[in-house]
Amino acid sequence: MIRDELDKLIEIAARKIYNANHVIALVGAGMSAESGIPTYRGSGGIWTKIGEPDPRSFQNYINDPKSWWQRMLNPEQTNEESPERAKFLQALGAAKPNPGHYALVELENIGKLDTIITQNVDGLHRIAGNNNVAEIHGNRNYYRCLDCTSRFLRDEFTIIDIPPKCPNCQGMIKSDGVMFGEPIPSDVLEKSITAVKKCDAMLVLGTSGTVYPAASFPAEAYKNGAYIIEINPERTPLSDIAGTQISGATGDILPVLVEKINKMK
Repeated sequence: MIRDELDKLIEIAARKIYNANHVIALVGAGMSAESGIPTYRGSGGIWTKIGEPDPRSFQNYINDPKSWWQRMLNPEQTNEESPERAKFLQALGAAKPNPGHYALVELENIGKLDTIITQNVDGLHRIAGNNNVAEIHGNRNYYRCLDCTSRFLRDEFTIIDIPPKCPNCQGMIKSDGVMFGEPIPSDVLEKSITAVKKCDAMLVLGTSGTVYPAASFPAEAYKNGAYIIEINPERTPLSDIAGTQISGATGDILPVLVEKINKMK
């Protein structure tokens, strides 16, 4: 993209965000990829290499949670930890927030970003400093109670029994990550839907626009009159409803976008 054209698109996007009352961001795997985390699908994706998880994963957990916990706590004893998965988990654990994450923190701090809805489980938005985050697929750094949805930092949660019980309600604890076949946690889904209904501008960042229910949020916001700004290296199924579509990496574009918004104050 020609530099002058790129600057013009960023200027338009900055003006739309500056004038909006309720801005939200929908974030996909592309933003995490810029922090060194491989994507799940597509060329080089972890599931492309080793196959997707069993679509009955959640039901299998419910049927035999004890076996699931034993495998998770002792993967080296189950022969299920493939080299590719081990590399993926290593990259996930080593990843740090990138300039795009920190730009969203600044956007929140200046009062121009209400909510982040992220499809990523890496927790990088919270690590960077964002507060109002709806992690629609969960957060790898937490456990969650299936009954009351209480969440507990993994590093601070002592496992005594298997499966562990919630200290608040004695419900069953599992990893916060949403498994195949598992409903989106009700509290997160409600928060996301409320944010989508309220927004008048939405940033769509690094998402393929193919994983539901998250992929339906931009269309719903657009139907309600929100202005859609997409930042992605390639066009997606969501590009046609974007009022401004910017081709590029979020880590490159977002800092410039926030800088322009700051100059409008």
